[in-house]
Amino acid sequence: MSLSKKVKVGLDETRILILGSQILLGFQFQGAFRPTFERLPFHDRVIWVAALALITLTIALLITPSVQHRVVEGGRDTKRLLGVIGRYAGLALGPFALALGADLYLAVNPVLGLGPGAAVGLFFCGLALLFWYGLEALMTRTAGQRERTMTDREPEHEHTPLETKIEQMLTEARVVLPGAQALLGFQLVITFSEAFEKLTFAAKVVHLVALALLALTVVWLMAPAAFHRIVYAGEDTPEFHALGTRFLLAASVTLALGISVDLGVVVAKVVASNLAGLIAALASLALLVGLWHVHPLILRARKDTTPTS
Repeated sequence: MSLSKKVKVGLDETRILILGSQILLGFQFQGAFRPTFERLPFHDRVIWVAALALITLTIALLITPSVQHRVVEGGRDTKRLLGVIGRYAGLALGPFALALGADLYLAVNPVLGLGPGAAVGLFFCGLALLFWYGLEALMTRTAGQRERTMTDREPEHEHTPLETKIEQMLTEARVVLPGAQALLGFQLVITFSEAFEKLTFAAKVVHLVALALLALTVVWLMAPAAFHRIVYAGEDTPEFHALGTRFLLAASVTLALGISVDLGVVVAKVVASNLAGLIAALASLALLVGLWHVHPLILRARKDTTPTS
């Protein structure tokens, strides 16, 4: 399998992971505004906030390779990028498993009680970790050695045709778009809830700002397809590749801001503390901007200053 094909498959696998993650993030946001949420004990609310933080971390990790592909590699397929895709996908599965277990505990606890809820949460968290890490670690001892050796011997980079660059750029838009649309839908529904009506005017305005940022994200992510059809008649051109890359990077900015702003609103409501909400929003923004913008720019600067042989 060529390096470009491996990168494409890696991005497709990321799409599988991130759609479920972003829908779960939407569930976390919306759940805090359901009527029964007000009756949860404080420690369950803390678990809810922890699950929200874990799923936010999962999304941050899963989107990172696509941003690095745009910023660091300029759309080229490299061995380094292939490693980044695998490494970040592997890291993302851990917090996703923990968030899954926490959410299942929160769903079962009100029905069956604390003991069964904790048992169900721990069971599914352990099961996810077993199938996502444990079995793979065992199988690497007896299988896949030849394939891993072949990947290790891959060239550091290969020529990436413009057609492949554009195909992967559109794939990266599809990585983020379905989840962003689902998250926007969840956030729109919140505005019609009774709990939303009880928020302060300032909190409502902040939520509307987050909605606007998520709507912009959807606009940016859908724009490349429209330009490709209408302006370029479906033809692949360097100008379209550059334009699509700019739209994807713009979407990463508004998505980071939208998630962080709304996360602050939700945390402030859940723990009844505006200070906690502000800290959560700033921490989330620092995480997302750090992974999606600061670190890739540092890597690109280092790459530009490294002499080529």
